[in-house]
Amino acid sequence: MAQLCENCVKLLQDFVSLVKRMSSSLIQNIKEYLILISECSCLKQKSSEARQLYKPVLQPHEKEMVREFLQHIETGFEMSPFGKDSLEALRTLAFSENPDLQQSAALYYLHMSQHVNTQLPAEHLEPYYALLQSSDMEVQQMSSLSLVNFLLEGNINKELVVQMGLLEPILELLESGDSAVQCNSCACIMTLAVSESNREAIGSAGVILLLALANSYDPRVQQNAVGAILNLTRSERIQQVLCREGALPVLILMLESPDSEVQYYSCAALSNVAANSQHHEAMLRVGDRFLLRTLISLLSSSVDKVSRQACVCLRNLATSVNIQADIIVMDILPKLLSLLASSNSDVQQASIALLWILSQHLANQDALMHGEMLQNLGMLLLTHQTVPGIVGHTACIIKNLSFCKNIQRIIESPCVEGLLQAILSTEIQEESLNYVTCSLAELAKHEGFTLHLLEWMNGPLLKRLVRLAGQREHIEPSFQAASIVRHMICHDKVRYLLKCHMEEVQRYLMNFLNHQEIRFQQLGISTLGKLLEDPEFSSAFSQSQLIEHLEQIRQQTEETQELLKMVISHKGS
Repeated sequence: MAQLCENCVKLLQDFVSLVKRMSSSLIQNIKEYLILISECSCLKQKSSEARQLYKPVLQPHEKEMVREFLQHIETGFEMSPFGKDSLEALRTLAFSENPDLQQSAALYYLHMSQHVNTQLPAEHLEPYYALLQSSDMEVQQMSSLSLVNFLLEGNINKELVVQMGLLEPILELLESGDSAVQCNSCACIMTLAVSESNREAIGSAGVILLLALANSYDPRVQQNAVGAILNLTRSERIQQVLCREGALPVLILMLESPDSEVQYYSCAALSNVAANSQHHEAMLRVGDRFLLRTLISLLSSSVDKVSRQACVCLRNLATSVNIQADIIVMDILPKLLSLLASSNSDVQQASIALLWILSQHLANQDALMHGEMLQNLGMLLLTHQTVPGIVGHTACIIKNLSFCKNIQRIIESPCVEGLLQAILSTEIQEESLNYVTCSLAELAKHEGFTLHLLEWMNGPLLKRLVRLAGQREHIEPSFQAASIVRHMICHDKVRYLLKCHMEEVQRYLMNFLNHQEIRFQQLGISTLGKLLEDPEFSSAFSQSQLIEHLEQIRQQTEETQELLKMVISHKGS
């Protein structure tokens, strides 16, 4: 047999080395591809087919546990559905490699979540860790659904779910290829995110997965994903993460969803983000104020909670003055007028709150005075005197519009009657009363209004004003009521009616003169001076401590002036 030369031997050796290197690389590539294929969800969906090829053999202890578990279900179910025996059985079934046994455990939990309204003990959460990570799709579906049921019924402590490490497998299920599993896991996150500590635990990892599912073609998945994002937006830190991960365009586009729940969730999430003014610029940058146009169109939604939430979002955005101008230009007022006439009190309150924000900016006031705005505001006051959100905001709007050029139109509207009925109401709340008295006091600064108010002035109204001025519990209504009286005592009718309450007037004037706030002292002195022009008041007050106390104030004032002059002269020298 002929021998190879040295050159051919070397070539063969190099060839062998090349084949070895290629084989090693090929084997590694084959392994990597097989791993990727095995992890694909399409294989998990066919787990039932896989079980036909491979059926794990039941271990002896598993057989015994199944027998005991079935016996427990038959005999002890109603007595202790979550007892020690059932826990041991559920642990064995859940952590088994046999999908059929896992299904039994998952089915048990599902049945319990639907029929037993009792708190799930903490230790019974342990089997969920195995069930949620099962390779069997049916086990994932049932276990995730039962967990949602327990959470929604309040039968599981939300913080405990995260503390026991179940958040990680729940987040992993968001990437499932099964829409039912995705739907359930989104619902779990949505419920867990109600808790502040849980929101922080869900963090950016959950945000990214939820944003992907917000674009799902399955309406149930999309609804729960957007609902989960809504609850996460209650955290300012998560808001930052959402904006950084591109959530704003996704949420804004969801406003046009045909599903009213998705519209509501996305609108509410955007409202939470808009509560932080630092996000306003980024929100309006999407589609060149597309958000404002869409929100204004949603004001006409037939679904009350959607139109209400659109008002809330616009109100939060309107805290930026430059955005207010854009809102007014987009002809929002006719839509708001329509909402004021809604039969839904929540919708009315939301639209009133938006109008209140808009009325604070002087540039908007001419627009707000057009049309039937004052007529509608007055009717709201007359028909909703026990609703603080409506009474308070309406009174504030009227106060903001109380300029000389608007007084006549306010007088001609039902607003005055509405304010007066509100102040006379015995059911009005303190905060609302504060706003109503402030509004009337602001209007009373105008002579045209005092002449109109004189027509309404009677014994009960003046008595109410004097009583409010005399009470000490609520400072602001006291001051504003006394201010209204001060503006009205120029008229004989008011002075005549006031004489029936002379002792009460003396008491509240004395309180004002002794008050720590200068504005109360000044109002008391001004009112007293005006009343002393009337002979009857002058005679009555001359016998009281008012004049004596007034003299003391005069002396103190003169002493203070002398001290001030001395200090100022020293400063000048």
